[in-house]
Amino acid sequence: MSKIDRRDFLMTVPSLMLGTQSRLAADTKTDISIEGERFFINGRPTYEGRSYQGMKIEGLLMNSRMVQGIYDDLNRETRGRWNYPDTGKWDAERNTNEFLAAMPDWRKHGLLAFTINLQGGSPQGYSREQPWHNSAIATDGSLRDGYMRRLERIINRADELGMVVILGYFYFGQDQRLRDEAAVIRAVVNATNWLQENGWRNVLVEVNNECNVKAYDHDILKPGRVHELINLVKTTTRKGRRLLVGTSYGGNAIPTTNVVKDSDFILLHGNGVTNPDRIAEMVEITRRDPAYRPMPILFNEDDHFDFDKPANNMLKALSAYASWGYFDPGKSDYADGYQCPPVNWGINTARKKAFFNLVRQVTGKKD
Repeated sequence: MSKIDRRDFLMTVPSLMLGTQSRLAADTKTDISIEGERFFINGRPTYEGRSYQGMKIEGLLMNSRMVQGIYDDLNRETRGRWNYPDTGKWDAERNTNEFLAAMPDWRKHGLLAFTINLQGGSPQGYSREQPWHNSAIATDGSLRDGYMRRLERIINRADELGMVVILGYFYFGQDQRLRDEAAVIRAVVNATNWLQENGWRNVLVEVNNECNVKAYDHDILKPGRVHELINLVKTTTRKGRRLLVGTSYGGNAIPTTNVVKDSDFILLHGNGVTNPDRIAEMVEITRRDPAYRPMPILFNEDDHFDFDKPANNMLKALSAYASWGYFDPGKSDYADGYQCPPVNWGINTARKKAFFNLVRQVTGKKD
């Protein structure tokens, strides 16, 4: 399938509710929108009126990569790798329950958004081979009930707390789980319909994590064609509303013009960028793309820290008026980062505390 014929394709895709009931718009509490380069929540700019060390913070979206919030492993041979040390067992429901319990503390520190993914991320932080099977999306593009019920709880809680969910659909370590391009398209339609039918207004869509990574199996998930899926999300409407959507690129990469042209916001990654000045440079180069028009630019993954130093990747992003997102790969010991199951979702390590304390300072959040 080289080009999406949306009208014909949608005729083959049933509406998917997974046993949930559609939420009325009046039931939602958090509505994310965009005006120019600024994010708005419920009609008011985020961090309204806030500046920090001469940098404008109003309109930004401080975030963290929390992609394993609905994690599971369907591969029996690798499932035991993620066992909790106190029980000796892996428990997907416990993982989500502890995620939910931690969310109010993140919000208290000024965090407004987090990234979660239907196919997670590497549970080792970084991996060459990924034999585990973590995918809310089945081979044919349908959605797995257990995953989606866990995600529903997270989005609902975020809505209650005034937080935004950056929802990724695909991850390059798991996209091979889908049998063909038609299944990829079907998954996009199903996930987008599911979000629309539930009536949430606090979700931004990231079609796939790091579309330029060579490990992707399906051409439609690569830079040359991923804008087709961006447009598929954009043209899926319900009662005149649609979701805001973009996709991300790997660390230190600049988006291609076709993606800049069709995105509602630009997602950059700072992984591997050791000179903070390069972070600001990435933002400025992106703004010089011929297809760029005023829209938010945000980093939603960066493994550079140094939060106690006057120059770090986070502050350099803010200096260029770009939002910034924390990526803590950590270790799989229930005491380190947010990427590796079994995850301790609390603010429990020196590095997590340094990040959240700086977010609190930047956003002016007080107890």
